[in-house]
Amino acid sequence: MIEVQGITKSFGTTLALDDVSFRIEKGEILGFLGPNGAGKSTTMKIITTFIAPDAGTVKVDGIDVLEQPLAVRGRIGYLPENVPLYPDMNVQEYLTFVGRARGLDGARLKQRLDWCVEACGLVTEFKKPIGDLSKGFKQRTGLAQALIHDPDILILDEPTSGLDPLQILGIRDLIKSLAGHKTIIFSTHILQEVGPVTDRVAIINEGRIIADGHIDKLAREAMRSDRVILAVRNAPGGVEEALRGLDEVTEVKALTVRDLDANRGSRFEVRGPFDRDLIGALDRLCKQHGWELTELREAVFSLEDTFIELTRRSLRGNHDRARGVA
Repeated sequence: MIEVQGITKSFGTTLALDDVSFRIEKGEILGFLGPNGAGKSTTMKIITTFIAPDAGTVKVDGIDVLEQPLAVRGRIGYLPENVPLYPDMNVQEYLTFVGRARGLDGARLKQRLDWCVEACGLVTEFKKPIGDLSKGFKQRTGLAQALIHDPDILILDEPTSGLDPLQILGIRDLIKSLAGHKTIIFSTHILQEVGPVTDRVAIINEGRIIADGHIDKLAREAMRSDRVILAVRNAPGGVEEALRGLDEVTEVKALTVRDLDANRGSRFEVRGPFDRDLIGALDRLCKQHGWELTELREAVFSLEDTFIELTRRSLRGNHDRARGVA
């Protein structure tokens, strides 16, 4: 379990983190999202004891990172944004070195080496000098060093950076396989990396946490509406006007008709407040008018929609505060 409470960090006159708080339960995976320079790496460096906050506290398994940093480091596997590699070593030498530094030896070291090399797809590169590896294999070697001592907690900063699509799928599968067994934070600015791995995200922008929760819940709250796709037949006219007349509807957009008789079918994107029963209202309207309902489904907002809206809203709020606007 990781508990971050009110951490603040400045570098000179630059405020990198401003009262950041969040909590991760044991066995949970958190996607940590934000634009470049938002504060993701600074937060991870504080959790992993590489740097100290100016204010606030961080506890890992109940251990304060400032009071007992060595105890915290023993529980964490860390893949920083810039992978810590020695190019003059080969992969085997490097992972053996890291494993011994982590207190492993003998049969246990060999067991962990074999597992990490297989899990991270390094079998063909095991004897190669790190300096000769591609960027993708260097990234995998960095991930292997984070896993070598079988830590309870993984902190992964941009873990798929530099990987090709097949390698990315492998890393995703590895992270998902560790769910429930390890507590994982992985940061990224690539939104497509998050959904396949976890449902929970925390979004940071300009050093502040602007959202934290389940992706679907954040999407509803960010967009402040539900979005439903409706398609009907046997509607001679006036469908759009009837939709706009519902109290539960705030916006109607006509869509291109697919697989429908163009003379008799209509298809719409309908939006309404997320705290109202939009689908129920649309179903009742169709029955009232005798329209043949061919499609009625919720169209969940994408993570990209959510991220852009929350980030823009955060920027507007920050600019308003800077100008003294209430």
